[in-house]
Amino acid sequence: MSTSLDAAREALRARQGSGARYDAPAAPATELAWVRLGTAYFARLLNALDDNALAAPSRVSGWSRRHVIAHVGYHARALCRLSEWARTGIEYPMYPSIAARDAEITLGATLPARALRSLFNHSEVHLNVEWRDLSDAQWDAPVRTLDGTGITARETVWLRARDIWLSAYNLDAGAVFADFPVGLRARLEDEQS
Repeated sequence: MSTSLDAAREALRARQGSGARYDAPAAPATELAWVRLGTAYFARLLNALDDNALAAPSRVSGWSRRHVIAHVGYHARALCRLSEWARTGIEYPMYPSIAARDAEITLGATLPARALRSLFNHSEVHLNVEWRDLSDAQWDAPVRTLDGTGITARETVWLRARDIWLSAYNLDAGAVFADFPVGLRARLEDEQS
């Protein structure tokens, strides 16, 4: 039985046309919401910083805020590769190695401020497109993390939710744990115990 909400969604999809992308019905909706909220939260903190403030230390030992921003952008791109793997069945590792990942972040931290901000913005859009292109079945496709741990594409969303919120905190630009969604905080606490 169709509801008025279902009818409204269908009308919206008709107006947006065939080029619009939507999450598959079996997509991990709660975790995707956490990622999208965390991305907006991180963006708000980043946008409040002037370019000179990007060089300030972060909460990560040895990393400036620039390193955190580069990490966030390149982490999104790494998860894009896993999503492409899940979608195509062709193996696309997150990174060639831990050393390659670290070198990418180190180099990324040297980008001009505008390029660093663009890296964050564009990688987030790309990751959302990759996730929205996954079918119900592809969300359960097996992939592997950098350390070789087997997971499903669905689990990449939790990896990103955890990373984007903790990176917002690590940016040291005013984030507090009380701002994190309650369910996400509970899950982080469960992982720590």
